[in-house]
Amino acid sequence: MIQIGIPSKGRLHEPIVALLKQAGYRFRVDGRSLRIQCSGAASDTSLVLLRTDDISTLVSAGILDAGISTQDIVEESQAEVVEVLKLDMGHCRIVVAAPENGPFQKPVDLDAKTIATSFPRLAANFFGKHGAKPRFVEVGGSCEAMVPLGMAQAIVDITETGNSLRDNGLKIIAEIGSYQTVLVARPERAEDPEIKQLARRIQGAMIAQTYRLVEYNIPRARLAEAEKITPGFQSPTVTALEDASWCAVRALVPQKQLGKVMDDLEALGATAIIQFGIENCRL
Repeated sequence: MIQIGIPSKGRLHEPIVALLKQAGYRFRVDGRSLRIQCSGAASDTSLVLLRTDDISTLVSAGILDAGISTQDIVEESQAEVVEVLKLDMGHCRIVVAAPENGPFQKPVDLDAKTIATSFPRLAANFFGKHGAKPRFVEVGGSCEAMVPLGMAQAIVDITETGNSLRDNGLKIIAEIGSYQTVLVARPERAEDPEIKQLARRIQGAMIAQTYRLVEYNIPRARLAEAEKITPGFQSPTVTALEDASWCAVRALVPQKQLGKVMDDLEALGATAIIQFGIENCRL
């Protein structure tokens, strides 16, 4: 049995559930069960729905074999886990923010001041490197309101766009780091076949999201030009058609290039240009 912790709610829950299903794990989240049995894996696999803040700690304690959390929470918890795979989702920054028209311009200006944060360890380590020792007040969740309410001179908090900070009259004076969602495992289990299979499946689903399969017909005389437009992963698949002067081509195309590729193929004289989504792959 392998137990994998995933967020039970919040902005990461649905994307992670969708990613795991795309990776070939079959299960149903019914809103009542905290442990969900999966099928479609070589070994017995269950998902445990938990608070994101608790996942890396429970992996470190050996209660879970692996889990999906965020780098900032892993670092803040000081959990002894191994980062197995970056999932390229849930990107955020942790920043130091102070009043927009206030006197604080750099971290050292906040020496001996009060800072509200959900990340006291990360914040203390950062300010220590800048020769400052603020007083940290730990708060849960968003803390932008602490400064307008007069409870702190600055905050250390997560931001994606910075809009919420500006709405509360705050400006970013320093960035502590950039973070994303990760798959973590117990150090002694990181190389286990079950964990490696989990990572490989998720990686395959992630790669599939960035590619599309394109098929088209092209005059054989223009095949070499078409292959420059769609070189594929190693090379395109070329199939002869009944009309010997034409051939069919199939190739992987990066999602970001899809529009231009289809335009270029059409301009070259390709016909029946079709693109397909990819559910999963191994490259």
